[in-house]
Amino acid sequence: MKKMWAAAFLAAAVGTAGLSACSGHPAAENGQTEAGSETAGTEKTQAGAESETAGTESAQASAESEAAGAESTQAGAGENSSPADAQTRQTSSLKDGVYHIQVDSSSSKFRITDCLLTVEDGTMSAVMTMGGTGYLKVFMGTGEEAEKAPEEAFIPFTEQADGTHAFQVPVEALDQEIPCSAFSKRREKWYDRTLVFRSDSLPAEAFEDGSFATAESLGLEDGSYQVEVTLEGGSGRTSVESPAALRVEKGLAWATVVWSSSNYDYMIVDGERFDPAEGEETSTFEIPVAAFDKKMEVKADTVAMSVPHEISYTLTFDSDTVEAAP
Repeated sequence: MKKMWAAAFLAAAVGTAGLSACSGHPAAENGQTEAGSETAGTEKTQAGAESETAGTESAQASAESEAAGAESTQAGAGENSSPADAQTRQTSSLKDGVYHIQVDSSSSKFRITDCLLTVEDGTMSAVMTMGGTGYLKVFMGTGEEAEKAPEEAFIPFTEQADGTHAFQVPVEALDQEIPCSAFSKRREKWYDRTLVFRSDSLPAEAFEDGSFATAESLGLEDGSYQVEVTLEGGSGRTSVESPAALRVEKGLAWATVVWSSSNYDYMIVDGERFDPAEGEETSTFEIPVAAFDKKMEVKADTVAMSVPHEISYTLTFDSDTVEAAP
């Protein structure tokens, strides 16, 4: 009887211990889950706060961007000027008169062999002589605009004495790309072209006094000086010595241009021919400098090719570098 009671007591004790052990492990897991849930909740709250902060910063950045855009628009509105203003600024430095001017064309098929620029009362116009007779009329604008324009907006050609065609066109500005469309006689359609009327090809006398520095305005007395010179044009393989010798006599400046090649047999400046100095190893010329700080258009004839050929260049003499010869 005692043995049966002891066995029953032992079984009850083991059952209680087993129940306690089984219920203890899930309780621990549940506690960890709740802790993890609280941590996740905290992180989610922090993420939400960060998201709100980022949203606020984004809104502030957007507002700042809009403000900057508004300021930029206001600044741009104050800086804009009309084409008429640009033309007024350019023509104010030009004397009334008729001058030869070089015109760059975007197409070799629309070749301008000669051009006369007329300046009168603050407006400019030009008579362009063409290298062919393939175009019947021009329009100062794009071909698409020409398709919609009335007939009176077109500029017809005038036939010159030698049979070439010429067009008289308004010139809005110098040294700027001007759209121009030309109507082909053979294809009967408009072609877009771009023209640039180059101020650096105008003679010095076309500009008002004081527009550019001269020997007189620089206060250069008769004597010997030197000046930095920049060459542009040609193939880029030829250069000139810089600084160049500068001579002032009776208020007029003369520069000695020394080429890196000996193949130039003459130069043309303002329509006048200048021959090289004798006894020099390379082609050397003394030419007049009517204005400083202005691109001066010159031509140099080279005999390096099978046939002599005139090449166009520009020379710019920097007035800030003029100093007495060493």
